[in-house]
Amino acid sequence: MTPEADRVLQEALRLPPEARAALAGSLIDSLDETVDPDAEQAWAAEIQRRSRELASGRVKPVPWSEARRRIVEG
Repeated sequence: MTPEADRVLQEALRLPPEARAALAGSLIDSLDETVDPDAEQAWAAEIQRRSRELASGRVKPVPWSEARRRIVEG
C-alpha cells in the first residue's frame, strides 16, 4: 500500500461505522467496470423471494453473531 493510501485508510478508520460502511460500498462500486443491466431486476426478484420465505416462516432468521460464527467455523 502506498503511503497516501495508508494515510487515507487511517483517516477512514476514524469515521463512525455507518460512514465507513458507506465508504467501503462506494469503493467496491468503483471497481465495477461493467454494469449488468439485468442485475437490479434480478436482485429485486431475489429480495422479494427471500422476504416471502421469511414472512411464511419457511426460513428462520439467525442473529448476525450466529451467522458469523457459522461462516468462520465453516
